[in-house]
Amino acid sequence: MGSVALQSSRHRVLSDREMELRTRSELCSSRKRSLLSMLRLLLAIALLPSVCLSSPAVSAFEGRSFIDRQIAAHPGLTGTFVLEKGEEALLARAWLADHARRSIDVQYFIWSTDNIGILASESLLRAAERGVRVRVIVDDLLMDAPDKTLLALATHPNMEIRVYNPVHSVGVPLRTRLINLVTNFRGANQRMHDKTFIVDAELAITGGRNMADEYFDFDQEYNFRDRDALVVGHAVTQMRASFDRFWSSDLTVPVETLYDGFGILRKSVEVSDREARRIYREMHEYASSQEHFEPEIRAAIAAIPVKFPELATQVVWGKVDFISDLPGKNTSRSALGGGGLSTDALAALLGGARRDVLIQSPYLVLSDAALALFERVRARGVRVRISTNSLASTDNIQAFSGYRNQREELLKLGIEIYEFKPDPQVQQQVMQRYANRQEKSPIFALHAKTLVVDEEIVYIGTYNLDPRSENLNTEVGVVIHDAEQARRVAQAIAIDMLPVNSWNAIEDPDQFVSFVKRAKASFWQLLPIKPLL
Repeated sequence: MGSVALQSSRHRVLSDREMELRTRSELCSSRKRSLLSMLRLLLAIALLPSVCLSSPAVSAFEGRSFIDRQIAAHPGLTGTFVLEKGEEALLARAWLADHARRSIDVQYFIWSTDNIGILASESLLRAAERGVRVRVIVDDLLMDAPDKTLLALATHPNMEIRVYNPVHSVGVPLRTRLINLVTNFRGANQRMHDKTFIVDAELAITGGRNMADEYFDFDQEYNFRDRDALVVGHAVTQMRASFDRFWSSDLTVPVETLYDGFGILRKSVEVSDREARRIYREMHEYASSQEHFEPEIRAAIAAIPVKFPELATQVVWGKVDFISDLPGKNTSRSALGGGGLSTDALAALLGGARRDVLIQSPYLVLSDAALALFERVRARGVRVRISTNSLASTDNIQAFSGYRNQREELLKLGIEIYEFKPDPQVQQQVMQRYANRQEKSPIFALHAKTLVVDEEIVYIGTYNLDPRSENLNTEVGVVIHDAEQARRVAQAIAIDMLPVNSWNAIEDPDQFVSFVKRAKASFWQLLPIKPLL
């Protein structure tokens, strides 16, 4: 039971802090309306017609036809653009959903029922209603959607929803969850951490962001510094193939079958056609209600540039590899080890470094195998720098305790570690609206998962530098073989490591945290939980 508590805290949706914040958010209706206004603004901007464009660089952009021509002009290659800002990432997803022709395949670890989650769900429903085939895979652990809403969406003729490894939440009463933990401990801890958004098997987005407010800089209390990649062309076929493997896996179960149970071990939930239509109508009304548009928001629509066309014209074409794990991660059925395909691929990238390795990971807990790999890399004289969370910024004290146990050892290896501040200066650059809307900005923490090798290759994906990503959770990401993009990402991480944004780990950043929080971390350091971190 403790391991699942750790995992829930680790991924935040079930943590005491987040439950408190979300309850507070629900009570503050005016704040919610203001937040929704900004979200609706961004979605409206994303859907503005291309005739509104004035920039010469994007005047030739003609919706999907522009992308079609680019794909045809680069056979066997992949176009990528790194999405550093939450607003950019939201705009890209909104535009892709609204311009899908045939299919949308979506795979996420967290899909919350906050504003981002509801608006994203409604955009998929609109796509399904115009004839697009929509398939959704969501991990079971942190699923918090109302049963009837989830079932209503799944029964739409053009929408299918499947749940990965459903032993915790969807259709599972508490008593059954406890039985699953006792009888299949590893299975209960093996989760799908993948995050992909694929349109027509031609365009996609992957990276660190889940479907929740805090991953797009819209939470009022706590947000993540994250990173995605817009992907166009050849590598998207690899992403679609990975999605299809999960879709056909026995671990991925249709929602409808999870609610047809009888007795005390399964939930039994039904939704009538009338109820489904009501739920669809309420979702559309919520997403389009004009009462959420304040005058200044409506005026701002005309002033803010149309962004997605600009992003599309900045795509860089070249060699891109998509890495992913198989459903189940590995063949281990009881032990908490075993590795995986993503682990092997990233270890090979790291092991091949000649001069410089730059890593950004929210969690830094090295297994014995990972530590040995870093020792070999450092022995060859390769410089290693890591950007990670501080105790002040982390969303997970348990994971930080694992890093705290190793920090001195890593520093002795010559690894340079920079711990992100909770109020970094860079926050004002990527979340400019908060500087104008309130005196105090939300806490800002790292969530980006990135590896840059020799400023020639960059990985952007879902893989955390910890045992859970190494052995338990399935992971994905793109490996971009392009020096220009690798340098840009390296520069962004270097900015995050500046003294105005991070503390150098040799300076004992824990001193800036309260005694209570340090004591909590010390407590978790004493427990043998490393394989679960």
